[in-house]
Amino acid sequence: MTIRTAIIGASFARAAYLPALATVPDVEVVAVASARLESAQAAAGAFNVPYAYDDWRAMLDRHPVDLVGIATPVIHHAPMTLAALEAGAHVICEKPMAMNAAEARQMLDRAEALGRVHVIGHELRFNPNRRKIRQLIAEGAIGTVRHVNIVNITATWGDPASRPAGDWWSLAEMGGGRLGANGSHQIDLLRFWLGEIAAVSGEVRTLVPDRVDPHTGERWTATADDMVGFSAEMASGAVASVFLSGAARHNIGNSVQIFGSEGTILLADRDERLLLARAGEDFQDVSETDPNATLPGIGRGIWNVSFVGLIQEVTAAIREGRPVREGATFADGWRCQLVMDAIRQSSRERRWIALE
Repeated sequence: MTIRTAIIGASFARAAYLPALATVPDVEVVAVASARLESAQAAAGAFNVPYAYDDWRAMLDRHPVDLVGIATPVIHHAPMTLAALEAGAHVICEKPMAMNAAEARQMLDRAEALGRVHVIGHELRFNPNRRKIRQLIAEGAIGTVRHVNIVNITATWGDPASRPAGDWWSLAEMGGGRLGANGSHQIDLLRFWLGEIAAVSGEVRTLVPDRVDPHTGERWTATADDMVGFSAEMASGAVASVFLSGAARHNIGNSVQIFGSEGTILLADRDERLLLARAGEDFQDVSETDPNATLPGIGRGIWNVSFVGLIQEVTAAIREGRPVREGATFADGWRCQLVMDAIRQSSRERRWIALE
């Protein structure tokens, strides 16, 4: 079975989607669409894709496809996903899933009603070290998890002249901001490792709203969050603390610390070494490597490499006529969206928010 595929959005498609799809036999990428035709043409040309569009609706109308990948600003996720589903396609939608939980629920319900395979782009579920964390916790290697600390600090928005005017990641009305860009991954990993989140208390801020276009000198205003901090009470009883900032002037990166009754797990992206210490023992390196990292044409870094595993699972699910087994489905995306909506509500109302 040849899986005919189309991609909407050229940037991450060129970095991750198209290289990953090229590693899977019997996948034919027939078209790429982008808001800028030259971007679509560049991505298509680099991977020998025959058609490029600046109108994604025209692309879906002209090309019957089995799979659509959506890697666009968040504001477009719901309409693009619903149109792709109605056109008969299975869908990979980038995170965060939607602008709010109501949109996410609509996407989930329609995908289920039509019997489509549906996946959110939480590729870190396919990273071997993060899968190993889940296994270690499930096996009781550190006993009962008591608390988790996650920190992610970058300089993405720290310099007021770091982003061009109109940068959608900096605009709340487009679905931008650190909570969606990185917080959605952290929420998904917490759920992947520990189960459901029961309640949250958080703060969402824009620390550097006054910006300058680095090319034109134009002054403009960022409306999306560049700093988020939240505490989460897990249904299991564990407590998680997550702090995310793009407003620093130096990159510190991502670190995860998981503390249990009988041990500790550490993971930092500076070296991607997974460390485990059982009570009374020193830390040991229990890292695992990703075999997809050596595939030709795959970019460096866990994001690009992990996406190969996501693509492999999605295409296998389509061929076998089953839901995905390991990836984050639209149901996971909806649950993640509920948590993000609750964090924003908590920030506005300055109180804990319980989730259903």
